[in-house]
Amino acid sequence: MSLLDPLSHALAAVVAAAHAGLTAVGAEPAAGATWLLSIAAVVVVVRLALLPLVVHGVRLAHASARARPHLKELAERHRGSKDPETVRRMMEERRRISAEHGVSRLGCLPLLVQLPIWISLYHLLADLADGASVGAMGPDLVASLGAATLMGVPLADRGYLGAGPSHLAVVAGLALTAAAMSFVTQRFLVAPNTVVDGLPEAMASAQQLMPVLSAVGMVVAGGVVPLALIAYWVFSQGWTMGQAAVVGRRFPTPGTLAAQRR
Repeated sequence: MSLLDPLSHALAAVVAAAHAGLTAVGAEPAAGATWLLSIAAVVVVVRLALLPLVVHGVRLAHASARARPHLKELAERHRGSKDPETVRRMMEERRRISAEHGVSRLGCLPLLVQLPIWISLYHLLADLADGASVGAMGPDLVASLGAATLMGVPLADRGYLGAGPSHLAVVAGLALTAAAMSFVTQRFLVAPNTVVDGLPEAMASAQQLMPVLSAVGMVVAGGVVPLALIAYWVFSQGWTMGQAAVVGRRFPTPGTLAAQRR
């Protein structure tokens, strides 16, 4: 029994409900397209449920950007101060500025809330591909998913090497698609909408490397995870790309390249 089991069961119910809905309108129960659409439905449901956290994150980024010049000026004014009373007043001023601009001390909370969901989704799809029943995804549905294929490659298969060149083409094609979408999103949509002024050099360098590391990580992981999970990555990255484009275009963070382009 895992702490994430309730989440996994809830997500399994979404997959099962989507599959039932698709078959009710005439889709073939064991067809790869039916199961891919069921996986896409999970992405849509989860992302819609997480939209309030996305909105909170955008507002927090804007608040932090507005407060940053004032906090920077405060730090410069008290640079080198070691007197306890001076340090105390500086910390009080920092709290006042943060509160005035709406900067929350729980800024990382939205990310922490999302992590269990992503982990549960990963384990759910991996378990289903391995033939394990999870909640509403009983043995019959699991067997149906195991028999489903994409261009002849079973959705439950793992790895780049399998039944000839076509297997490699399908798996590598999906993995490279997910990796390319991740790179484009991070490099051309997220990075221009991220404030880097004042960041330590190590953090700035890490942010520059993030698009490449994310893309390479997906290509490497694509060789060990089920094809169904790679398909989920493609759907998820598609949503992330669209969401980042809307945020950067309509709600750019002040002081960023995206805000200057608007």
